[in-house]
Amino acid sequence: MIGQRIPDITFKTRVKDEEGNYGWKDVTTCDYFKGKSVILFSLPGAFTPTCSTYQLPNFEKMYADFSLSGIDEIYCMSVNDAFVMNAWAKDQKLENVKVIPDGSGRFTRGMGMLVRKDPEDFGYRSWRYAAVFNDRKVEMCFPEAGKIDNCPDDPYAFSAPQNMIREVYNVVE
Repeated sequence: MIGQRIPDITFKTRVKDEEGNYGWKDVTTCDYFKGKSVILFSLPGAFTPTCSTYQLPNFEKMYADFSLSGIDEIYCMSVNDAFVMNAWAKDQKLENVKVIPDGSGRFTRGMGMLVRKDPEDFGYRSWRYAAVFNDRKVEMCFPEAGKIDNCPDDPYAFSAPQNMIREVYNVVE
């Protein structure tokens, strides 16, 4: 995966226009990632406990640390639709991390991270991982251990921002 180009996908997003009305907008992987050094972290679902309590809030809190280390943007992706992702971003009061809806899981499948989560009745979801992309190429990847369909666990350690900052940038908290 390291050195591999990320999938070329068009995401269906919802954005507010000048008049305050929401409408559909297609945004491509080029729009998000071309010419930038970014962190993308992907997780099983918006509004879920680990994602809402630890992973997303910690990336939001550590945004400045990553920015000082040369990261242009931090994106959170989930196999959820644009309505859910926007509601979650609002609920989490995000100011720095931006959300990307991968409602059909096309990007997640292209990254090899789509798994079944049938015990929770989630259907297909993303395996929890974080990655550093540099101009649409995978520079580093931090997938959680034990990736299998219907995994009985939801590991969260390796993809945590605290781990990434230590491993990638040798920054001490």
